Amino acid sequence: MKVLKFGGSSVGTPERIQKVVEILKLNYSEGEKFTVVFSAFGGITDLLINMSSMAAAGDDNYQEYFQQFSKRYFDASKVLLSGDYLEQALENLENNHEVLKNLLYGIFLVREASPRTMDYVLSFGERNAAFLISLALRQNGVNARYLDARKIIKTNKRFGSASVNLDLTHKKISEYFSQNTEIQIVTGFISSSKGGLTTTLGRGGSDYTASLLAYCLDAELIEIWTDVNGVLTADPRKVRKAFTIPQLTYMEAMEMAHFGAKVIYPPTIQPALNKNIPLVIKNTFNAEFAGTFISNKKDPNGKAVKGISSIGDIALLTLQGSGLFGVPGIAARLFSTLAQESINIILITQGSSEHSISFAIQPKYALKAKRAVEATFNNEVSQGIIDPVKVENDLCVVAIIGENMRYRTGIAGRLFQALGKNGINIIAIAQGSSELNISVVVDKSNESKALNALHDAFFLSDIKELNLFIAGVGLIGSTLLNQIKQHAEYLRSERSLKLNVVALANSKKMQFKPEGIDLNNWREELNVSEEKMNMSLFIQKMKALNLSNSIFIDNTAEEQVADQYEAILDSSISISTPNKIATSSAYLRYKRLKKIASKRGVQFMYETNVGAGLPVISTLNDLIVSGDQILKIEGVLSGSLSFIFNNFKEGRPFSAIIKEAQSLGYTEPDPRTDLNGIDVRRKIIILARETGLMMEPNEVEVENILPKACQEAPTVDAFLEEVEKADQVFETKRLNAQKERKVLRYIAKLENGKASVGLQSVDADNPFYALNGSDNMIVFTTDRYKDRPLVVRGPGAGGEVTAAGVFAEILKIGNYLI
Repeated sequence: MKVLKFGGSSVGTPERIQKVVEILKLNYSEGEKFTVVFSAFGGITDLLINMSSMAAAGDDNYQEYFQQFSKRYFDASKVLLSGDYLEQALENLENNHEVLKNLLYGIFLVREASPRTMDYVLSFGERNAAFLISLALRQNGVNARYLDARKIIKTNKRFGSASVNLDLTHKKISEYFSQNTEIQIVTGFISSSKGGLTTTLGRGGSDYTASLLAYCLDAELIEIWTDVNGVLTADPRKVRKAFTIPQLTYMEAMEMAHFGAKVIYPPTIQPALNKNIPLVIKNTFNAEFAGTFISNKKDPNGKAVKGISSIGDIALLTLQGSGLFGVPGIAARLFSTLAQESINIILITQGSSEHSISFAIQPKYALKAKRAVEATFNNEVSQGIIDPVKVENDLCVVAIIGENMRYRTGIAGRLFQALGKNGINIIAIAQGSSELNISVVVDKSNESKALNALHDAFFLSDIKELNLFIAGVGLIGSTLLNQIKQHAEYLRSERSLKLNVVALANSKKMQFKPEGIDLNNWREELNVSEEKMNMSLFIQKMKALNLSNSIFIDNTAEEQVADQYEAILDSSISISTPNKIATSSAYLRYKRLKKIASKRGVQFMYETNVGAGLPVISTLNDLIVSGDQILKIEGVLSGSLSFIFNNFKEGRPFSAIIKEAQSLGYTEPDPRTDLNGIDVRRKIIILARETGLMMEPNEVEVENILPKACQEAPTVDAFLEEVEKADQVFETKRLNAQKERKVLRYIAKLENGKASVGLQSVDADNPFYALNGSDNMIVFTTDRYKDRPLVVRGPGAGGEVTAAGVFAEILKIGNYLI
């Protein structure tokens, strides 16, 4: 024998009922022995409550609700049934609805709907549903019989949530089933007192009906059919990657239910638990799926954490003060007071110092609880040895659940790390000695973010996601998007990683798509976006989404974007950027950004500020943290200037090489930005600061190699004309160097705490002599690399290498976060 229960969502429409009929026909054809419990059609219970409330309030519009109720069952009958079965259904419905109509009219007249009356009103939902479905089954060849549970389930007269007389119910069920061998189609939720008055079993009543039947019939299994594929690892509305848990213990299932999983309601399945009857949660609309199997069997080799759940809105109250320390009976007085006020406690936590006790309750009871507790401890509060009760609202409880947690070390550490790296502050912590769950209280605004962060941390087989917010889709940005698209399959298959581009922005428009922008047509999507670009609004929306594992990528060279870094880091969002403005402007700003990133536990990465994709900053930092002493740094740090001077040879005018570099995209739109040395100055400042120097921009000695007329030209075209006139000036410099068998290189230098940038002549013994193309070269002279300096060399300009550097930083940040 097994007991099946179908909830309201499974029988919400005639089409859904047909699916249920097919499921039951399959069980019947395979010779299964079973009983079925049905809830009312989806939404019917609420409809009955509403029409009763309106009638009690003297509002005769209750009749419209009654007509909706009546029509829904008549319409379902006409779809599901035909012939004699339909006539039988219509007759039964007409009789039931006449009784209900008169009952509602009585409520309307007396202006009252008592709990006793309401139980009778609500019974019509289950009775209609089970009767219709029993006829539909018989019409389809199943030997089914309608059973009104009021005949077999006996309770006291506590209307609305009656207590079952288990002995009498056991006797009634046993007698009835021994005399009736048909497939019983039982009304859920409803019952009756000894005298025959209709009662209801309260929240989860249909599950309770199924559990009682299973208990009394010694069933081997209970199947609870609903509209989801079993119990999921998390709420799929908040965690898109949630998946079905194949197997749970009773204790794990009840913990999941306590923390918001609505598939089962713990008190209702207690009878089944008493006899160790397993349950399986299945999906009516995906009947082939195995669902979740719940029993008393533990799997010691299974996952430590089975699920992650939450209670979305709680208030945390704290009783604290020196008057709590070492005083027996404090907790008893506190919890007795709350019990007397009928206030349920969701979570309790107390430190070993005994200085405070914190407890979580529903927010609507917070003020009531505060007043009651302060009244109980009035003497201590008056003496100043206990503080007034502290109330914190807008919080939630997030919990990780699993019986195997007690056998594994490091679980709590992983939880704290996952939340900390996503900037989620833990307000309170609770864990019982059974280690069945670890609960934390966090700000309600962080509920979804916390659930996603923990889901990524504990379900390692699943694909982990990084959420990217990208400002700037020019050469570097568009190349980065292309690299992400081309590498997506590798990252998914080999690294279990998905890069989810949530937002894009250019100078005119921005687009947000939490589920991810399609990288195959991102340009089109951005172009048709109706959101105008506003950097402040972009940051506000990014913060409001509050997604876990978020990274902001700034591919611009704009100060207005760099101005937002502080707000971004302070919101616990990591940054990767080739934009040098923030790291090379005032030292105090640079230091502040680094401190905020450290404080918030996020990453602020800017490797591409110096050397594009070359590992310059990381190499420097590795030298320093490993104890090496930096003596000197020299570098050709501009790809554009490297290209210009590497190609400045006999027969080629200086102006022609500048134009070529401009056409190849090596220089800024105005080449003077490169030629005046400002960009190189920024880079040597960044390297100086990484060594620990508090260097300001005005401390760097910069040689501006352009003649005054070139510097003051009003437009780029005018500049190019002026630089042609100055070709002989540069040719003279080249010839002077050539006479000494040297070449010209634009070199930055840091030594003895001083930095300079300028044009130098170098001979064949100098590492910069052999540079070609647009390569950068950085030479580190240190205590360890004194005789033979450490050299980093490679392309220092271009969209591909810079984007690749940013891409690498995204992956590094991802490794840190998850």
